[in-house]
Amino acid sequence: MAQQERAVRTRRAVLEAAAAVFAERGYAAATINEILKRAGVTKGALYFHFESKAALARGVLQEQLRTDYHPPRELKLQEWVDAGMTLAKRLPQEPLLLAGVRLSADLQGHDVLDSAWPAWGRLTSCILAEAKQRGEVLPHVVPEETAQVFLGAWMGVQFVSQAVAGWADLDHRMSALYDHILPAVAAPAVLFRLDTAPDRGARVIAEVRHRSATLAGVPG
Repeated sequence: MAQQERAVRTRRAVLEAAAAVFAERGYAAATINEILKRAGVTKGALYFHFESKAALARGVLQEQLRTDYHPPRELKLQEWVDAGMTLAKRLPQEPLLLAGVRLSADLQGHDVLDSAWPAWGRLTSCILAEAKQRGEVLPHVVPEETAQVFLGAWMGVQFVSQAVAGWADLDHRMSALYDHILPAVAAPAVLFRLDTAPDRGARVIAEVRHRSATLAGVPG
C-alpha cells in the first residue's frame, strides 16, 4: 500500500511539474530535463508513468476533464453550469488547468497531442442531449451544435479574461456567458431555477470538499 501511495504521489508531482513548465514555455520549448528538475524525481520514475513528453502533455490535458467538482444535480442543465463555473474558479489557481489551456491552443503541438476542447465539446453535447430528453431544453435546440457554439465562446472568454484581467474576472465572465446563452437553450420553467451566479463555482467546490472531508471523517 505504501508503495502504491508513493507511486501516486510521484505521478502527481511529475504532472504538476510538467504543467508548470508547459504553462510557462508551451509544448515545443518545454524539456524533460526541466520537468525532472522541478519534480525532483529520477528519469526512470518519470518514464515509469509517462513514456514521452507527448504522453505527459496528454496527462495534463486529461486533468481538465475531471468531473469530481461538479456532482449530479436534479437538473442536467445545472450540471452543465456547474461544470463551467467550477472550471472557471479553479483555472486561475491550478497550474494543471492553466497548462491545459496553453496546450490546447498550442498549434505547434497538435501533431503529437490532443486538445481538451473537443472533449469539452463532447461533454457539453452529452449533457445537453440528456437535458433535452428530460424536457429541460427547448425543442429546436441541437445539442452538438449548441455545444460547439458554447465551446467557441468559452475559449474566447478565457483568452479575454487572461489578457484583460489576468484571469481575475473569469468567474464573472463565465456567469455572463451562461446568462446570455441559457435563455436560448433552456425551457422557461427550467431557466428560472438555474443558479448562474459568479460565486456558483466557489460554492460547489466548497460543497464537494466538505462532502469529501465528511466521508473521510475529517472535521469540516
